[in-house]
Amino acid sequence: MEKNTAETAPNAAGAQDLRGAEILVKALQAENVKYIWGYPGGAVLHIYDAFYKQDTIQHVLVRHEQAAVHAADGFARATGEVGVALVTSGPGLTNAVTGIATAYMDSIPMVIISGQVPTAAIGLDAFQECDAVGITRPIVKHNFLVKDAKDMAEVMKKAFHIARSGRPGPVVVDIPKDVSFNKVPYSGYPESVEMRSYNPVRKGHGGQIRKALQLLMSAKRPYIYTGGGVLLSNASNELRALVDLLGCPVTNTLMGLGAFPATDRRFLGMLGMHGTLEANNAMQNCDVLLAIGARFDDRVIGNPKHFASVDRKIIHIDIDPSSISKRVKVDVPIVGDVKDVLTELMGMIRESGLKPDATALQSWWDTVEGWRSRDCMKYDRGNGQVIKPQMVIETLWNMTKDADAYITSDVGQHQMFAAQYYKFNEPRRWINSGGLGTMGVGIPYAMGIKLAKPDSEVFCVTGEGSVQMCIQELSTCLQYNTPIKVLSLNNRYLGMVRQWQEIEYSGRYSHSYMDALPDFVKLAEAYGHVGLRIERPEDVEGALIEARKLKDRTVFIDFQTDPTENVFPMVKAGKGITEMILGAEDL
Repeated sequence: MEKNTAETAPNAAGAQDLRGAEILVKALQAENVKYIWGYPGGAVLHIYDAFYKQDTIQHVLVRHEQAAVHAADGFARATGEVGVALVTSGPGLTNAVTGIATAYMDSIPMVIISGQVPTAAIGLDAFQECDAVGITRPIVKHNFLVKDAKDMAEVMKKAFHIARSGRPGPVVVDIPKDVSFNKVPYSGYPESVEMRSYNPVRKGHGGQIRKALQLLMSAKRPYIYTGGGVLLSNASNELRALVDLLGCPVTNTLMGLGAFPATDRRFLGMLGMHGTLEANNAMQNCDVLLAIGARFDDRVIGNPKHFASVDRKIIHIDIDPSSISKRVKVDVPIVGDVKDVLTELMGMIRESGLKPDATALQSWWDTVEGWRSRDCMKYDRGNGQVIKPQMVIETLWNMTKDADAYITSDVGQHQMFAAQYYKFNEPRRWINSGGLGTMGVGIPYAMGIKLAKPDSEVFCVTGEGSVQMCIQELSTCLQYNTPIKVLSLNNRYLGMVRQWQEIEYSGRYSHSYMDALPDFVKLAEAYGHVGLRIERPEDVEGALIEARKLKDRTVFIDFQTDPTENVFPMVKAGKGITEMILGAEDL
């Protein structure tokens, strides 16, 4: 694309005169951004014009701003890079709020660029004006309003630094239309950034790590509990090495799945509200708990009083000091980056020559195996009349366990079945919304990942409720050639709502039945994709084989699953994590 040389000629000071929008593009290029998801509108047209004049960043035009942020979020979760989205002012920004909050709750590094009305119109209720900084303040790590084009490069440098360092999170950069248009001298993108008020600690306190070592080596019933922080810190290898050194059982939260191989015997499965009997019992009965990059969330420990009723020593490693002792009082707090702290801890263990008490550890394992032998994940595998959702996930796992596969999910029963029955052996392969629990993320996550990982297989496990919240993105999948496989576990209900209504509300199914569902096969075909409807258990495997063969097509498989199936084990709200319902017989 030819450029007007007069526009970019250097001035006397050796700087070029560039528009704010052009400086923004240069900043994104300097940050090595390859993809940006967005939707144009009046306030960002100068920015879109600047994108038109470059060819290193691919812009993906989504069909709804919520999906732009979700797609950038899915990209960030799978790659570890900062995801970038671009939305216009007013409804563009408000549509993006759900995506921003989703990323914030799960600590995902993102930069969201929003347009704003011209500076002179701010506060005058101009067309498509809203207070982006005020609206997003509670759901971002930080946000900026760029008041002058000359600040653009520095603001972008800070935004990316804040998003990816410390405890990651989304950063919103709000750019008034005149700021993106005005020309200012530009002498290059800053190489470094210094912020007096923001200096996250990476290295853990040596004395605290030594205390943790002493506790772990004297433990009779040690247990390792890990969350999404292990994945965010890319510390899976360190975690695996630590478990090799200690030989103790390990569990992951929903957000931490894949940090430790699910097929390893030392893994007790996911813990929490829909965790395994062995994982929850070990959490309650251990004598030393090592919590790594996890936040003792309400879905994990159930009732805090019940959790605190047992005397155990807790070591908590987290990069965010505000997460430590927030819900559960801990004995040895260690603030620092998980990867750095685990490396130092293992160095101390090797140096000390100390070994865990082998006899006590064997006795602890015998107890754990007793819990495991109850097989809390069993279900009616022999049912040939109706498709069991668990069976669909198990079939997918058996088929793809040696493949380069990513699994996204929406939110609800299908999400829990995927977490329980797909054995994630590698990090960043399980992409779902944990903290906010956002329906509609599945397809945008999948298309964001497929763009980043075109040679990998990407499956979206969803339900007929969730999938309709961002189903318009099937159009984006076609336009940008991101062939994903959508597995809808269609039980004609908002399954998790129905399950709670059955158990907690005496079967009063208030507005949880889907009465007018579309023909998903025709809908998929209308969007230019392949649609399959599967009604019999014996056809499940064949459908998945067929979908995988169609490598360059998006395939939507509508599995008609058992509408009465519930997710077990289950801990009711307000109960302790060992007060579990293992099946219908416990109700």
